[in-house]
Amino acid sequence: MSARSLVGIDGAVIEDGVLRHAGNPLVEQRALAAGTAIAVLGDRGVVTVTGDDRLSWLDSLTSQALAALPPDVGTELLVLDPQGRIEHAASVVDDGTTTWLIVDRDDVEPLAGWLTKMRFRLRVDVAVRDDLVVVGGTPDALAVVGAAAPLWVDPWPSVTAGGHAYGPIEGHPGSDRAWAEAVVELVELDRLVAAQASGLALAGVDAADALRVAAWRPRWSTEVDDRAIPHEADWLRTAVHLSKGCYRGQETVAKVHNLGHPPRRLIALHLDGSESVLPVRGAEVRAGETVVGSVTSTALHYEDGPIALALVRRGAPVEGEVTVATEAGPVAAAQEVIVPPEAGATAGVPRMSRLSRRPRAT
Repeated sequence: MSARSLVGIDGAVIEDGVLRHAGNPLVEQRALAAGTAIAVLGDRGVVTVTGDDRLSWLDSLTSQALAALPPDVGTELLVLDPQGRIEHAASVVDDGTTTWLIVDRDDVEPLAGWLTKMRFRLRVDVAVRDDLVVVGGTPDALAVVGAAAPLWVDPWPSVTAGGHAYGPIEGHPGSDRAWAEAVVELVELDRLVAAQASGLALAGVDAADALRVAAWRPRWSTEVDDRAIPHEADWLRTAVHLSKGCYRGQETVAKVHNLGHPPRRLIALHLDGSESVLPVRGAEVRAGETVVGSVTSTALHYEDGPIALALVRRGAPVEGEVTVATEAGPVAAAQEVIVPPEAGATAGVPRMSRLSRRPRAT
């Protein structure tokens, strides 16, 4: 995205063409959650797939059942390697003629390249759409972009058809987050920037990401490394259909789900906020003197303060404080279980801990 479209945003902090924030990330978070702001998501990109075979073809390649996907229904897919490790992820919506894939920016070209190699003789065409921009917010807030814009409504944390929840269902913190993303032309972004004068607030990716972390929502650019499998991040909820036809990596998905006990598991961390220092991605998480995992995402949340997601080994203690490495030294953190050690087809859904039942500001 050209930063030229963002110059009209007062207080904008722009890095590598991405609007990090528009002056006050905490205020922007509150406005996004309330539906009075729209985030400019320059860290996303768009891949389109057209052609009569597009949905059945994507169905055969990915973890999600897409062959009968109705128009305008949001879902998501994962591309796995033969061992079930996550290679690509995309948010998916089809408008009846085009399948729109919203992808983390660093994965746009790799995903499009892989899909292009897999076309064979099918009636599909894959394109990277550098002429488009992704904006996010509540579905009601995004009504301002018009009905013509492809709109992906995030299904998280619902358990979609064929999916399975490892973490809690009732009381899940993601239930408080209504989120959607729309694909718009650059001229529409210019209009949205100009519309600030009439009361429409704009936000940056930092605010959007803080709401995501608070909702325990996994993302390819943060929770995925070269070992990640869907089970570890509770991603079977929305990105995997356990009873669809064969696809690459399906054997591992089924085996780990049926036997249970994925090798790692995602946890949420509420960090001691006294030092006001956030850890970086990859920071060590320790239980006592033992390194049990590493941080995947961090944020300073407008209600919850400093928070993080981390992948820890299955056998890490599920109770008690842990410490997280920061540039200022170790920081204590209270942990919440997202994926329990025994996660699998036969494991019960965990109850929400008292920490998760935190009051929400009104």
